[in-house]
Amino acid sequence: MRATATPAPARGGDVVRFDRTERILHWVVAALGLTLILTGLTLYAGPFSELVGRRGTVRTIHVTVGLLLPIPLLIALLLPRRGAALRADARRLNRFDAEDRAWLRRSTHATARPGKFNAGQKLNAAFLAAAGAVLFGTGLILHWARHFAVDIRTGATFVHDWFAIGVWIAIAGHILFALGDPQALRGMITGRVSARWARIVHPRWDPKPTVATLQAVTTADGNAAERDDGRR
Repeated sequence: MRATATPAPARGGDVVRFDRTERILHWVVAALGLTLILTGLTLYAGPFSELVGRRGTVRTIHVTVGLLLPIPLLIALLLPRRGAALRADARRLNRFDAEDRAWLRRSTHATARPGKFNAGQKLNAAFLAAAGAVLFGTGLILHWARHFAVDIRTGATFVHDWFAIGVWIAIAGHILFALGDPQALRGMITGRVSARWARIVHPRWDPKPTVATLQAVTTADGNAAERDDGRR
């Protein structure tokens, strides 16, 4: 049985997709993640390591940023009021339903009706969250290697390297999809997207309209009422 549709977004204008807390968190985590990627490449890829030099400094930056990475997310999630939208979106990302399964199937992809996030975005978020936890744990083992047996260190190195490659691929895909959808990118930069885009791409999402959209709709309804009165 297909899920019932939710109310359509306000017609015309813009709707709110991400609040300020979510946008700040996204760009802070993106900056930290990019730093980890660049320093990781420098540490593990020979040509980059020779080009940069100062391996000890790069390692210190990599470890420090890795330890700092979870902190902004925890702070944002724990904010009583400003973290409310983030917690709501986390619940959305953690919920997989029939429409998401339909989105993943080639035969029903075109007719699927995603909510605020489609199945691809949910899977990407789940992978990055799990991979982040694995990288954090294995990174701790590698940093304090002297406290662990050789086989544990060897296994941690193998897992850390391969999960890092998986994260690089996932982030590259995320960036490419964002660049290919200007409205999605605009949503993370300004917090707003067009109501038309929301209706087409995320038809089951019932977003919050911006003040400008509400004013435009109110004006349009008022003009329509005046025309109706004039006809009478």
